[in-house]
Amino acid sequence: MPPPFRYRWATRGDLNAFFGLSLDNLADLTLAVSLLVAVFNYPLEFALSHFVPGTALGVIVGDILFTAMAFRLAKQTRSNNVTAMPLGLDTPSTFGMVFFVIGPAYLEATGNGLSDSDAARQAWHIGMCCIVASGVFKLCCAPVASRIRSHIPRAALLGSLAAIALALISFLPFVELLSQPIIGLVSLGIILASLTAKIPLPYRIPGALAALLVGGAIAAIGFSLGWLPSNDTHTSFDPLSALWPTGWFDVFQFRWVSAWPLTLKYLPIVIPFALGTVIGGIDCTESAAAAGDEYDTRGVIAIEGLATLVAGMCGGVIQSTPYIGHPAYKAMGGRAAYTLATAIFIGVAGLTGSFALLYELIPAPAILPILIFIGLEISAQSFGATPKHHYPAVAIACIPALAALVVIQTDKLLAAGAIPGSQLASELYGLRILASGFIITSLLWAGMTAALIDHTLFKASGWCMAAATFTLFGIIHSPFQDGRMFFPWAIENLPIESRGRSPFDLTMAYILLALIFFGWGLWYRKQQSHSSP
Repeated sequence: MPPPFRYRWATRGDLNAFFGLSLDNLADLTLAVSLLVAVFNYPLEFALSHFVPGTALGVIVGDILFTAMAFRLAKQTRSNNVTAMPLGLDTPSTFGMVFFVIGPAYLEATGNGLSDSDAARQAWHIGMCCIVASGVFKLCCAPVASRIRSHIPRAALLGSLAAIALALISFLPFVELLSQPIIGLVSLGIILASLTAKIPLPYRIPGALAALLVGGAIAAIGFSLGWLPSNDTHTSFDPLSALWPTGWFDVFQFRWVSAWPLTLKYLPIVIPFALGTVIGGIDCTESAAAAGDEYDTRGVIAIEGLATLVAGMCGGVIQSTPYIGHPAYKAMGGRAAYTLATAIFIGVAGLTGSFALLYELIPAPAILPILIFIGLEISAQSFGATPKHHYPAVAIACIPALAALVVIQTDKLLAAGAIPGSQLASELYGLRILASGFIITSLLWAGMTAALIDHTLFKASGWCMAAATFTLFGIIHSPFQDGRMFFPWAIENLPIESRGRSPFDLTMAYILLALIFFGWGLWYRKQQSHSSP
């Protein structure tokens, strides 16, 4: 009889991992609220009292279930080195929900004569319906997730992760932290030294906590003495008034269900983001396996879908998803205690309304370096766990994400009233169709490139046909500014810049390439058979 096994589920490394995961969630939630308020003038008090509690409940459910999965895997493998899958708020779809769903829905409602509070409520209900639809979609994808993972090369799965990590998780926070460089760069330096370089801090203080404390102290001193510009964005808001929110209890009256007819036009925007998180969840499972933790892909996607569904039905407007930083949290020494602690922390902050205090008190540049660290760790792991000859496939996967990065920034300029000339408008259109559905585009291109490197031309042809199919329905390369999907027989009002680059042109290009690779493969196989002894 083997000796009884007890999983050492809590270690000192869980402290670093907890601060990393919880601050990551706080950063995404802060980002969503800040963008809605700053860009669309959405009522801050409404967002804090209605959006945040339900979003927190989604994180609670997901992280508790991932903690249980870690215990189960440790028992099955009799390993004390199992790290729980991290779960939190999805960064790309956060931008999508803010800029393409909730913000526009709020502006449309106010334009139709609704009061600010009624418009905010209607936009909230639309956001809830979108997240519920995303959760149902992801649950439907769960049974086939393992099969998808087994047929996609590691370079494609991890390449799309590297793309997100570099373009969104690392780059955008880096730009933002430079808004307060004295706080941001100092905090980032501490993160890089303690977590990336693994140089121990005095008294073994967790690096993420040290960065937050030092950054917070600099901010407090600088703001009080006046040598740092204060953040007076919310001076009229008293965070104590947001404690113990009750507005979100309206969800249990189910009046939000009446918003489904208004939600339908947003589903072509939302479902690609949901599909992107499914692919991301499969990527995360592969990333965890590369780090030594072999989780069941179907279970991971099912938990992701359930957490998203719970969040949506309780008022949340951001998708829950497995975080792509599993290797980073494992490198910190995390086991399973950090996900359980994150569930408790985010739950308390969201349900008691104390997130409003954190939103006001913690300077964003002190939180954002943890996102940069996670992005760097993922990028390094994506190359390290991929066969060296597949590196070009990982690299090409980054290109669509870089286009998405540029589009995010140019959209801000266009929203501010910039009017591009004809040549620039044409270039921006090219960037937009490259960025639309970029997570899936990254995976398809990396898969095709890996197949070509392996001289499997028939597989490369299959990747091209998949790209052609996705293009025809706007899952990738959508020509519309909001990135929506469409039926090819019902497409209309294409931008003038699409001439020669319409979805039909792009579909034809992929089909021709598929036929070329298929014919080339027949010739290559014949040559190989002649040259073999």
